[in-house]
Amino acid sequence: MGSLSPETLTLVNPKDLEHLFRSQQKYLNFFFDNLDLTQTLDFTETLLTTQGTIFFTGVGKSGFVAQKISQTLVSLGVKSGFLSPTDALHGDIGILSRSDVLVFFSKSGNTEELLRLVPCARAKGAFLIAVTSSERNGLSGVCDMNVHLPLERELCPFDLAPVTSTAIQMVFGDTVAIALMGARKLTKEEYATNHPAGRIGKSLIFKVKDVMKKKEEIPLCKEGDLIIDQLVELTSKGCGCLLVIDDEHHLIGTFTDGDLRRTLKASREGIFKLTVGEMCNRKPRTIGPNAMAVCAMERMESAPSPVQFLPVVDHENVVIGIVTLHGLVSAGL
Repeated sequence: MGSLSPETLTLVNPKDLEHLFRSQQKYLNFFFDNLDLTQTLDFTETLLTTQGTIFFTGVGKSGFVAQKISQTLVSLGVKSGFLSPTDALHGDIGILSRSDVLVFFSKSGNTEELLRLVPCARAKGAFLIAVTSSERNGLSGVCDMNVHLPLERELCPFDLAPVTSTAIQMVFGDTVAIALMGARKLTKEEYATNHPAGRIGKSLIFKVKDVMKKKEEIPLCKEGDLIIDQLVELTSKGCGCLLVIDDEHHLIGTFTDGDLRRTLKASREGIFKLTVGEMCNRKPRTIGPNAMAVCAMERMESAPSPVQFLPVVDHENVVIGIVTLHGLVSAGL
């Protein structure tokens, strides 16, 4: 069948589109209204108490859903994996053991590849669960547990394309995953350790000391230094500021490139005689090294006006670093 030419295409009717969304909502509501929560609870508790690995399998669109749900569980710290029914029959079934669970996702429950897999998986001793949408089907008669996902019909006008059925499979699987998350009492910190490269993980794992500039990277000066003598230090460290300290490295204040522009406009040639201490901000926002990096960003963006950096000080107000908005963004926060 060839592609349609531009002349044969018509615009989508807004009323037709609205009708499709309302119809899909109706079909999804049918699923929610008729789902057997007793079956669902048994299914969830079986997964929760499994000593081995929870494997998922499926063919076609149901296979994609099975893979996604397995990946969701893995991200929650649950031992899980996807088992291709085809590859399983050619050696991959060797990964199954008596302590494992194998969940079959299938709309009809009569998919040939899955039915062929059942006796092989049973021979390995795994606990078998069928998750289907047909009232009576082949899988439900040969598995140890059955979960029925109520399906009124597919959104497809021919009631063929698996769109509503895969939607309810996904909703079911992901909701059970979150139920497991709650039952396992997974903390934010534990969740973050499974997502170290993502923004979620970084916001929950990274501390200020992990992203701050240290030692020679810190733009430092003394309050008695002339502003004109500190221009190189102000501009070369890439922080847009100077941290003003005393002889013991205690923070006295900050002087920014914005302060430089305002001082130059107000004093003109008088800037050559002004010290940093005369023009610095002596009540800057600061943060400790063990604070979460995301808290540093929130403090930078807080009222009365946003800032681009925070001096990092210890409990004695000694400067040990500086964290910048650019550094936080570069770290993926």
